[in-house]
Amino acid sequence: MGTNESKQAQRTVKLGSTGPEVFPLGLGCMGMSGMYGATDDAESIRTIQTAIDRGVTLIDTGDFYGMGHNEMLVGRAISGRREKVQLSVKFGALRGPDNSWGGMDTRPAAVKNFVAYSLKRLGVEVIDIYRPARLDPAVPIEDTVGAISDLVKAGYVRHIGLSEVGVETLRRAHRVHPIADLQIEYAVSTRGPEAEIFPVLKELGISATLYGVLSRGLLSGSKPKGKGDYRAYLPRFTGANGEKNEDAVAAIQRFAQERKMTPGQLAIAWVLARQPAFVPVVGSKTVAQLEDALGALSRPLSKEDAAALESLVKVSGDRYGEEQMRHLDSERR
Repeated sequence: MGTNESKQAQRTVKLGSTGPEVFPLGLGCMGMSGMYGATDDAESIRTIQTAIDRGVTLIDTGDFYGMGHNEMLVGRAISGRREKVQLSVKFGALRGPDNSWGGMDTRPAAVKNFVAYSLKRLGVEVIDIYRPARLDPAVPIEDTVGAISDLVKAGYVRHIGLSEVGVETLRRAHRVHPIADLQIEYAVSTRGPEAEIFPVLKELGISATLYGVLSRGLLSGSKPKGKGDYRAYLPRFTGANGEKNEDAVAAIQRFAQERKMTPGQLAIAWVLARQPAFVPVVGSKTVAQLEDALGALSRPLSKEDAAALESLVKVSGDRYGEEQMRHLDSERR
C-alpha cells in the first residue's frame, strides 16, 4: 500500500451527526447474488474478507438480494470478523419464487418480521444501519422509521438509514429519529442529487452512501452478460442509448489512460473529489475488482480534472426503466 493510500486508509468518514465512522469506500454485495450474471460464492467470500483485511468497514446488503442468499453469504464471510465491520441492510422489497418483484412492504409489523430474518441469516445480534430499500407509498414514512426506532431502543439496530427518497421524505423521517445516511445513486453520469437532495442532507446533518458510481459498470466498459444480467433491461445499456454511450466509454478510457488510472478508478476518484464527505459503495464481485477500486484512494483527482471529465461524459438514457423511475421518491420534483 502506497503512502497516499495509507493516509486515505487511515481516514474515516462519519455517517451523519449520529452515525458510525467508516472507511472512505464501502463494499456493496448485491452483484454477488446473481443480479449481474454468474457469480462464485467462494470468490465472493474471498472478496468480502479481503476488503475487511484492507480496512473496508461498511458492508452493504439487502434481505431481498437473491432472496436471502446475499445475507447468508455475508454472514459466512464476516464470521469471526464481526467487530471489524458495519453492516448496512436494506429491507422491504417483496420477491416471488420466480424472481419477480412484488412492490414494497414497510408496515411496522413487516419491519420487525424482516429484521428477525436478517439477524438470523447474517448470524449477528445487531444490524448497524437498517433502511427501507424504497419508499412504500402505502405507509407513512413516520410509521416505518418509528418501527425501526423501536428496534434501536430494543438493541437490534444501531442506526437508521434511508434509500432513494426525496427531500420531503428526508425531513419527515429525520423528525422522528436521526437518520445516519441516505443511500442514493451518484456518478459523473448521474448527478441529479446535487440540485436539491445533497443541500438538504448537509442542512440536516445526514451523510450519504453512494451506489452506482460506475453506473453499473457502464463507465468501466462492462456490458450485460446474458439474460440473467439485470443491466440488459436498463436504458443506458440498450438500443440507441447503448450505442451512443460507447462513445462516452471510449472517451473515459482515453482520459483514464492519460492519467495512468483505470476507468473504474477514475469514476470512483471523481466521486471522492466531488463529495469527500460521502462514501462511495463499490459493487466489486472479485478480489481483482476490489483491488482496482481501492487503487482510486491513492489517485486523487484534481478539481481541474474533475471538471474536465464532467464536460467529457455525456451519457444517454435514464438510470432505470420508465416504470421504476416513476416510483422513485428521489426523482419526484
